[in-house]
Amino acid sequence: MSKNPMIEVSNLTKRYAGRTAVAGISFTVARGEIVGLLGPNGAGKSTTMRILSSFMPATSGTVRVAGFDVFHESVEVRRRIGFMPENNPLYPEMRVREYLKFRARIKGLGWRRSRERVATVMEQCGLTDVDRRIIGQLSKGYKQRVGLADALVHEPDLIILDEPTIGLDPNQIRSVRQLIKSLAEKHTVLISTHILPEAEMMCSRMLILYGGKILASDTPENLQKLMQGDSRVVAEIKAPVEELRAAWESMPVIEQFDMTEEADGFQRCILTPRDGYDLRPAIFMLASERGWMLRELMRSRHSLEDIYVQVTKPNEEEEN
Repeated sequence: MSKNPMIEVSNLTKRYAGRTAVAGISFTVARGEIVGLLGPNGAGKSTTMRILSSFMPATSGTVRVAGFDVFHESVEVRRRIGFMPENNPLYPEMRVREYLKFRARIKGLGWRRSRERVATVMEQCGLTDVDRRIIGQLSKGYKQRVGLADALVHEPDLIILDEPTIGLDPNQIRSVRQLIKSLAEKHTVLISTHILPEAEMMCSRMLILYGGKILASDTPENLQKLMQGDSRVVAEIKAPVEELRAAWESMPVIEQFDMTEEADGFQRCILTPRDGYDLRPAIFMLASERGWMLRELMRSRHSLEDIYVQVTKPNEEEEN
């Protein structure tokens, strides 16, 4: 992997009339990385991607892709980027193969090379069986594959995908996810999404955007660790209520707990630890020593919203 980053963004700002969509963000993406841009609608994800793709000018700041400035060397940048926007601007009246050949020629590939690349990306994206189908008659999943094949056809260094699995069914999502993961062998990939589990499965690193600012930049594992201080443990135990309550009250590592009786006699206990302590070994030992039946013991994982709350706390406190 080259030491020169694929993407270099410094103090990037984009303002629309009376509104700041991107507020002075800076980040880099190494070659061969799959990086996720996470955030709710309006966080600045799509705006950032459009600027990176030379589709939209920035108000200020610098952006370089593969060493080229997106503002002053946009032609060179576009040659090295494959961009799939959230809503694919496909030509619904064209057939799949002819559309991809057309796009390959527009992107500068010669006649023979365009034939070779179209055959390759159609196989890569699972489109061989629908090569003569009219695009407008395809399912949403196949249209997404056509858009991805379009982004790949000229063998770009950087692939930018804006919400690539939106509107797909679970099987289609799994297929597209596997394809995206395989791209890192030859390409750098930047993905926009608001679905944390999806990013965790595909991305080696995630950038969390909120209000046009980057609030966190780390691996999925480290972002989950950020929340471990507040990680609760869920345990379902069949035990006398008062004995179980007394056990929790006697454990100094438990900050608070909540118990709910299930219909079959089990107690569903939600326990909050002190200082990120992992309660699971102690709970397992307690149940074993007292002969209590334990049917569930897990540390709850946090949603994207939970992480937003955590990473925005300092900002909120500063504003107050």
